[in-house]
Amino acid sequence: MNYNQTLKTALQSSWIILKLVVPIYILADILYYYNTLSYISFIVEPFTSMLGLPAQTSLAIISGIFLNLYAAVAFAAPLDLTPAQWSILAIFLGVCHSLVVESVIMKKLGISNIYSYGLRFLGGFSIAFLATFIPDSYFSASLSNTTFTKTTYDSLSSLLIGSSSSAIILSIKIIALIVTLIFIMDFIKSREFIKQSGKNVSKGFSLLVGIFLGITYGVGILIQEAKNGTISKNDLFFIGTFLMICHAIIEDTLLFVIFGADFTMVIVVRTIAAIVVSYTFLAIYKKFI
Repeated sequence: MNYNQTLKTALQSSWIILKLVVPIYILADILYYYNTLSYISFIVEPFTSMLGLPAQTSLAIISGIFLNLYAAVAFAAPLDLTPAQWSILAIFLGVCHSLVVESVIMKKLGISNIYSYGLRFLGGFSIAFLATFIPDSYFSASLSNTTFTKTTYDSLSSLLIGSSSSAIILSIKIIALIVTLIFIMDFIKSREFIKQSGKNVSKGFSLLVGIFLGITYGVGILIQEAKNGTISKNDLFFIGTFLMICHAIIEDTLLFVIFGADFTMVIVVRTIAAIVVSYTFLAIYKKFI
């Protein structure tokens, strides 16, 4: 195992991710500060009724799509949603959130923005819509309801300072985690039994990381290998498709669970959907590519 080369690869991958995440992170806070997205929330109002959600959740949905789940929860928290409604919202936004930054990251794997946006919005809506046919009695609040407050700022300058500080903390976490993960992956790949087996550790490892830690980290450890062409296009397509449906499965779900979503149902629905969608789309992809 070449430690210098591994460190170089890890830092290169981290830098690529940071260039995408940090500016958009700060932009998201600015958009939230000016309540910009309230002017276009009407676009998704027709979808809320189809998902059995009140029209007021449209702002939560549009904020989740373009910003992040924390902004979405901040808008949805005051609404008196049932466990089933919180779960439906968690399923949809678990698939379709932070589209701008995560689609740009997916682009680094060779997955087009059109495919990313289309799959995550239409896929998220379709999966959530199918979940509405599950009887409400199957959903129960996993935890007691609690309150959530989004950090607020009294001026644009204080926002920029606070947002930049948060972005720096996030950057440190990204660098530390991606470096650690790439070292672990390279260590595993350097073992003799792995070399003899010929298994693609990168594929399985990145999927595992993405499922539990999110797209940024799951894709981050594959960027350099994707650039080097050491992993097949089929594998990249499969990983990208799977992770767009099922990523950060624990953290994202728990954010909704504290308000009343059913932890088990949300995870089961997203996992099954990711398996079905990724294998189905991979079969189609192989026929036409």
